[in-house]
Amino acid sequence: MTATARSTDWAEARAAARAVPSLPLVARDLADALGHALAEPLPALTDLPPFDTSAMDGWAVAGPGPWRLRGGGVLAGGQPEPLRPGTAVPIATGARLPEGAAAVLRSEYGEGDARGGLLLDRSTGPGSVAPGRDIRPRGQECHAGDPLLPARTSVTSTVLGLAAAAGHDRLTVHRRPLVQLLVLGDELLATGPPRHGRIRDALGPFLPPWLCGQGADVVGAHPVPDGFGPLYERVRDSTADVVVTTGSTAAGPVDFLHEVLRAVGARLLVDSVAVRPGHPMLLAELPPGADGRPRHLVGLPGNPLAAVAGAVTLAVPLLRRLGGHADAEPFRAACAAGLPGHPRDTRLLPVRRAGQAVVPLPFDGPAMLRGLALADGLAVVPPGGAVAGSVVEILDVPGP
Repeated sequence: MTATARSTDWAEARAAARAVPSLPLVARDLADALGHALAEPLPALTDLPPFDTSAMDGWAVAGPGPWRLRGGGVLAGGQPEPLRPGTAVPIATGARLPEGAAAVLRSEYGEGDARGGLLLDRSTGPGSVAPGRDIRPRGQECHAGDPLLPARTSVTSTVLGLAAAAGHDRLTVHRRPLVQLLVLGDELLATGPPRHGRIRDALGPFLPPWLCGQGADVVGAHPVPDGFGPLYERVRDSTADVVVTTGSTAAGPVDFLHEVLRAVGARLLVDSVAVRPGHPMLLAELPPGADGRPRHLVGLPGNPLAAVAGAVTLAVPLLRRLGGHADAEPFRAACAAGLPGHPRDTRLLPVRRAGQAVVPLPFDGPAMLRGLALADGLAVVPPGGAVAGSVVEILDVPGP
């Protein structure tokens, strides 16, 4: 494993993280498919609606009015009897239209005679209701066989609802990548306030739910003491698709990550990135697992905001591509005020919306999360900064 001669450009580093094949296809019940990505286009298995239905509460009418009312009524899920011309029957929203009915007269427009035997249309008089009025015709949304969604679509709750409506019980999706998180450092505390020169671990509680929201299954989050041996054993023995580490990416006296990667036979793909904060991040390819597929390690800096920068640069693109998710279209916004930059490197800066533009937030140091907690996104600020009125890319920040 040979270190790169220079820091990788930020855009090139993200491209390197995306240059991996997606994980294998699996079939999942709808209840277990949330957060996966479709591995193939989603077809409709039925017409939607599957039959003509009423769009309103009212009466299904056949022929010109006035109409003689038929007893009973049609509810959603029922099997109505045919209607003869000149007759009408009460019908509920979503109910199947009786054979012979040509329209629905809304309940607010209908009026029975004094004896309740005849129905009149108060909106137009006793003439005919326009054919098709207040009816959702069969196949209005789609026909059986129509493609509803493309492959690589992320399965959201709305996608699950659409798939169910279209007749699906299972979906073919990409397997979600398994992630093991290793939080490095003897100085980290798991409970209570900082004390005796030690600080509280912020990344252990913060990273797992965020990575899960990016399509991963976090199978473990483990504190690892400083030292070559404990880290080597964790990396060597991990069966996860991706190992994410925090800290130990630089060259300090207890930074053993590079040495461990050499010892396990890893191939370094990215070794530091020209971005602030977080430039000493890395991406490595680990030896293949039992299934013969390569595994990866993303090394994040130990400072919280620097770790976030490393995650949006390397971990998120890697996990999204492994899970088969499509790349989102970049979101861009104008700067309401100048955004300070780094003289040579890209800068990722917490920003907040101000109307249609964005403004920088304070508390943007590498060890700070306060600014990020208030942010609507991370602005990608080019070297030298961005002047007011210029347009910059905005990255999503960790959310619920």
